[in-house]
Amino acid sequence: MLSSILIPMTLGFILFLLGMRAMELALQRAVGNRLQVVLLKFTRTPLRGMLVGTAATAVLQSSTAVTVIAIGLVNAGVLTFPRTLGLILGTNIGTCLTTELIGLNLNRLGWPLLLSALGLWLATVVFGELGLGGSRSGGERSRLRRFMLPLRSLSVVLGGFALLLIGISLMQSVAPAVQSTRFFHEFLARAEVSVLWGMAAGIVLTAMVHSSAAVIGIVMGLAQSGAMPLPIGIAIVLGANVGTCVTAVIAALGGTRAGRFVALSHVLLNVGGAALFAPFAAELGAAAAWFTPSPAGQIAHAQTLFNVLSSLLALPLCYLPSLRKLTPA
Repeated sequence: MLSSILIPMTLGFILFLLGMRAMELALQRAVGNRLQVVLLKFTRTPLRGMLVGTAATAVLQSSTAVTVIAIGLVNAGVLTFPRTLGLILGTNIGTCLTTELIGLNLNRLGWPLLLSALGLWLATVVFGELGLGGSRSGGERSRLRRFMLPLRSLSVVLGGFALLLIGISLMQSVAPAVQSTRFFHEFLARAEVSVLWGMAAGIVLTAMVHSSAAVIGIVMGLAQSGAMPLPIGIAIVLGANVGTCVTAVIAALGGTRAGRFVALSHVLLNVGGAALFAPFAAELGAAAAWFTPSPAGQIAHAQTLFNVLSSLLALPLCYLPSLRKLTPA
C-alpha cells in the first residue's frame, strides 16, 4: 500500500517540479535583463508596481523568482524599498495563473503537448543549428538562428507545462490509496475541528519543497477525486501562501536592511492575509463554487480570490507617507 502511494506521488512530484523549473528558466532566459528595466521604469507607484508584479510573475511562472529579483535589486541599491511594495502585492496575484491552468483539467493533453514541444524543439535544432533549411550564406543562417531562438524557448515552456500536467495526473492517481490510509483519516478529523491543522500542513509542506504551486496542485488532485473536503483544501492553500515566504526570507539573509524589509513585507502580506481569511474558509469556498462545479477549479478560484482580495486590501497601506518615505540604511 505504501509503495503504491509513494512511488507515483514522488515521480509525479518530480515531474511537476521539473516542469515548473523548465518553464521558469526558459521564460527568464527569454525575458533576460529586460525585466530589470521594466521593474525600474514602471514601479514608481504601488498600483503600477502591483500591475508589473502581476504581469512579471505570470510570465515567469514564479512569485519567488520575482521577489528574489526585487530583493537583489534592492540589495544592490538599484531599486528602493518603497518601489517594491506594490511589486510584492502583484506577485501574489500573478502566481495564481499556474493553479488556474491546472484547474482547467487539461491533464489529458499532457502527452500530446509534450510530443508537440519535442517536435518543435527538434525543428529549431535542425533548421536553426544544423542549417538544413536551405540557407547557404552566413547572414541568412544567422537570421534564421535568431528567428528560431524564441521558438526554442516556446518549445521548452510547452514541454515544461506538459511535464506539469503529467505530474499532476500521476499525483491524482494515488488519491484512492491515500484516502484509505489511517493517517489521512486522522488528519481530516483534526482539520475538520480546526482550520489551523490544514494551514499548518500547507505551511510545512510548502516550506519543505519551496513550491506553493506543487502543494496546491496535490490538494487540487485530492479534491477532484473527492478525497479532500473543499474547506480543508482551502485551509492548506492559505498555509501554502505563508510557506512560500521561506525562500524569500532565505534570499534576504546576509543582504542589506532594505532587502530584509522586502522579505518582511512579503511575509506580512501572506501571514496577514491568511490570518484574515482563515475564519472564512467555508465562505471562500462557496464564492469559488459560483464559478465552477469542479472541485479542483474551486480550489484554484479560492486561491485567486484570496490573493486578489489580500493584495487589494493591502494596496492603500502602500500609499502611507511613512512607508513611501521609508528608505532603510
